Amino acid sequence: MIKEKRVSSMVELAHELNVLPNPYVFRGQADAAWEVESTLERMLGNEWSADLARKCEDRSLSSFKSKYQIYCGGEHRPESKLAWLSVMQHYGVPTRLIDFTTSPYIALYFALESYDHKSGRDFSIFYLHYTDLMNKSISHIKDRDRMFTETRLSINEKQDEIFETVIDRYSYDIAWVSEPVEANIRIDRQMGTFLISGGLNRRVKDILASDVYKDVDMAKIVIPGCLYEGAVVALRKMGINSKTIYGDLSGLAKSIKMELNAYF
Repeated sequence: MIKEKRVSSMVELAHELNVLPNPYVFRGQADAAWEVESTLERMLGNEWSADLARKCEDRSLSSFKSKYQIYCGGEHRPESKLAWLSVMQHYGVPTRLIDFTTSPYIALYFALESYDHKSGRDFSIFYLHYTDLMNKSISHIKDRDRMFTETRLSINEKQDEIFETVIDRYSYDIAWVSEPVEANIRIDRQMGTFLISGGLNRRVKDILASDVYKDVDMAKIVIPGCLYEGAVVALRKMGINSKTIYGDLSGLAKSIKMELNAYF
């Protein structure tokens, strides 16, 4: 179950982020009222159903693959379903993937990037212990498939294959933390990974709230809007900004916009 923690100062926020050990992943969101959900879930909204979600994913995959060579500009063609979904996510196609990062401060950056500083609303950072989550997911599969002998360590070199031939094929109602073997440079810059629903039978929030993950440490840190400027200053001192996150002109533009929001 996702706990909720509130902080009232940058000192408290820094403590909450720094005290966590390595096996955590993080996601920043510009509005603390938002839940953890994929862009596909958000697009379908109240009309969401397992059948409709599957139809949307199949259709967008088919369309994206069939026209990829026309628009890719010589980019490498993905080889696995997870890689295809990752590229689609990168270019804005709604998918079941949810962006996370292994850096709490990069997550903080993404909470600020689209934040409306005039609203004064709270923003947030979600975190979860991905090692425990993955161990629970693997155990869940093993309970239902005696032929499945993988461990958390053994899946590292074949995560694309396992996602496609086991998790997605049998639509397991589990959460999975992974990124494709063919990660792009932006994922690398952002220390990125994805939280993925194993099947499309249930929304991610419902999967995380299931008994399978009741002992996994996961929480939402709620940050008051009055800390926006302090958070921007803290990230600037760390050298974390749009220029380092994106490494292109769009990153430079985003960086200038955030500075204007913080100081004017």
